[in-house]
Amino acid sequence: MATATLFTPIEVGGVRLANRIVIAPMCQYSAVDGCMTDWHLIHLGHLALSGAALLTIEATAVVPEGRITYADVGLWSDETEEAMGRTLESVRRWSRMPIAIQLAHAGRKASSEVPWKGGAHFPPDHPNGWQTVSASAVPYDERSYAPTALDAEGLARVRDGFVDAARRAARLGIDAVQLHGAHGYLLHQFLSPLANQRDDEYGGSLENRMRFPLEVFDAVRAAFPAERAVTMRVSGTDWADGGWDVEQTIAFARALEARGCAAVHVSSGGLTPHQRIPVGPSYQVPLARAVKQATSMPVVAVGLITDFEQAEAIVGTGDADIVAIARAILYDPRWPWHAAAHFGARVRAPNQYLRSQPRQFRDLFDMGE
Repeated sequence: MATATLFTPIEVGGVRLANRIVIAPMCQYSAVDGCMTDWHLIHLGHLALSGAALLTIEATAVVPEGRITYADVGLWSDETEEAMGRTLESVRRWSRMPIAIQLAHAGRKASSEVPWKGGAHFPPDHPNGWQTVSASAVPYDERSYAPTALDAEGLARVRDGFVDAARRAARLGIDAVQLHGAHGYLLHQFLSPLANQRDDEYGGSLENRMRFPLEVFDAVRAAFPAERAVTMRVSGTDWADGGWDVEQTIAFARALEARGCAAVHVSSGGLTPHQRIPVGPSYQVPLARAVKQATSMPVVAVGLITDFEQAEAIVGTGDADIVAIARAILYDPRWPWHAAAHFGARVRAPNQYLRSQPRQFRDLFDMGE
């Protein structure tokens, strides 16, 4: 039987992936003052035993005011770096899976309650809130508090925060950095004309709206070791009239590729409450396909990819090079094992679990976490 494309290796910016399944970053809202806790050790530890090719740490704030909530992970200080280092030391003791980190700034969507408590937007004077910033002083919706438009000093502070976090990630031995330019967070707020109403060199034309996100990318690429990957997550469209769309995404992806971006991860939405998303299996794959056809760097597809044949079809037909799994792998933490069994492929498993393989899948596991 021919090997399923899903279980063939690929290299992304110097990082070798054993297969085409990566674990997408998933916020846990379980940090204390930006520091990882025991929950992150449990969460990341069990995902690192899943057989996927890459584990991506959740959206990690580069400055305290860049957190979505007061319980977000950060990487802006020695304390947050040390906490993450302790977690990674334990995870790596039992897993050789490469680890990436998503660096982020929530912009106007920061200063919020955790989702299971309603996710309300806090006013700046709330004990768990703060003054948010954005490309322009335009709130997310009528229930949100207006952000402050970033001035030159503020732009430099944010850019420097990304650079400092990238350097800390490098010290922690993290294999790749993903910049979060999607889901309505700060870099996406600069890209979309629905959030960016500036009249300076960072607003107006597509070239101007791309300027700050590209400056951040350039600065991070220069700060992170050249042999390790820097990638970007984008929203392929705002799903709203007058907003960011796939044609602009392609232009942005081409600009990123020219600057040495190792891969682009194509999601969508999150910028406006007026979005109209046609949610369904593989609903974002056409966006990934469009970027794939217009660039030569690896493209990651994500969004309601839950079925093994569905995932194989995405990479096997060339719609994308890699699939990212998020909620599906929380529900089934051994999703890559089961996909490998389905296709008659092999996947790495920890030595302690080797005896768990069913008799009919006797050749499923490679030894050696």
